[in-house]
Amino acid sequence: PSPRQSSTYKSQGIDVTVKYSQGSWTGVLGTDVITIPKGIYGTYTINIATILESENFFLPGVKWHGILGLAYNALAKPSSSVETFFDSLVRQAKIPNIFSLQMCGAGLPVSGSGTNGGSLVLGGIEPSLYKGDIWYTPIKEEWYYQVEILKLEVGGQNLELDCREYNADKAIVDSGTTLLRLPQKVFTAVVQAIARTSLIQEFSSGFWTGSQLACWDKTERPWSLFPKLSIYLRDENSSRSFRISVLPQLYIQPILGIGENLQCYRFGISSSTNALVIGATVMEGFYVIFDRAQKRVGFAVSPCAEVDGSPVSEIEGPFTTADVASNCVSSLSFHEPVLWIASYALMSLCGIILLVLIILLLIPPRCQHRYTDNDVVNDESSLVRHRWK
Repeated sequence: PSPRQSSTYKSQGIDVTVKYSQGSWTGVLGTDVITIPKGIYGTYTINIATILESENFFLPGVKWHGILGLAYNALAKPSSSVETFFDSLVRQAKIPNIFSLQMCGAGLPVSGSGTNGGSLVLGGIEPSLYKGDIWYTPIKEEWYYQVEILKLEVGGQNLELDCREYNADKAIVDSGTTLLRLPQKVFTAVVQAIARTSLIQEFSSGFWTGSQLACWDKTERPWSLFPKLSIYLRDENSSRSFRISVLPQLYIQPILGIGENLQCYRFGISSSTNALVIGATVMEGFYVIFDRAQKRVGFAVSPCAEVDGSPVSEIEGPFTTADVASNCVSSLSFHEPVLWIASYALMSLCGIILLVLIILLLIPPRCQHRYTDNDVVNDESSLVRHRWK
């Protein structure tokens, strides 16, 4: 939309560029005045970016027109000094520093209509949006919502990987990522375990990599052929854990409009080079509480996570953590900007050593060495990954 359509929009004239793992956009930073349609009364001034150019961001068929970032200011663009939407709301509306999210769509065909529904609660928790207890896991670092994953099970069988593999190089909860994304080593182990425990003998590798769909007759329900997937998270009491489980109805996802007598499905899990991401594939099973005030993320079973009247998600605990390491998050887990600085420092050091060697080799001839800095695009975000929903 044109900023001219808002009488309260003010441009700050600061360019913003954001690159995602899929797609990018460029725009200008500004401010605008907003109202919240329900519950939080008043008008509030927030930072907003007007998107002027984009590439593979507004995907064909989708009805959404932008993106609302709810992570910490460490990820804000163009710098962490830009106050985020939710920080502005907490400061101005004096609401508690907590929000919660219920994403609905379990077992429903994937489409770009955005009509599956759900709820975003700013400033608190809504009891009608969950069943049973809320289980909390600590936020390990405040940039993404980074958590600590202790182990994964497929069909009740532990993958038996070093727990640091699940957190390589971070494990985050991210509603802007459609799929459950797993580090390559974990992804391979999960696919092998699903293939081994499923009732399907021969299965195309293209299905697991996302390049092919699997189709069944519309009268069949293929979910009974696949196992349950469980993720163990460290509890607030570090000697305990709890597990969130998703049934195949959440990760074997129906696709709209392919074939008259066939229903086709995609694999709702993909590989990642830099993170384990608990995206919408898993979040659709739960009411998720982002309790920033107490630095924790909570999970509870969502009433809308049902298919044919049966729940497709579970939470169980507590379990002992005696069988896993006391810390599964690598101490070398730096933010990407820190890694860039470290890499340039090492490059500079190597350059100095190389220069000294050249001088020693060429004395008495004189030589010159000139350094140039390359422009670095630094955005590691996984947001809007396969953003089809």
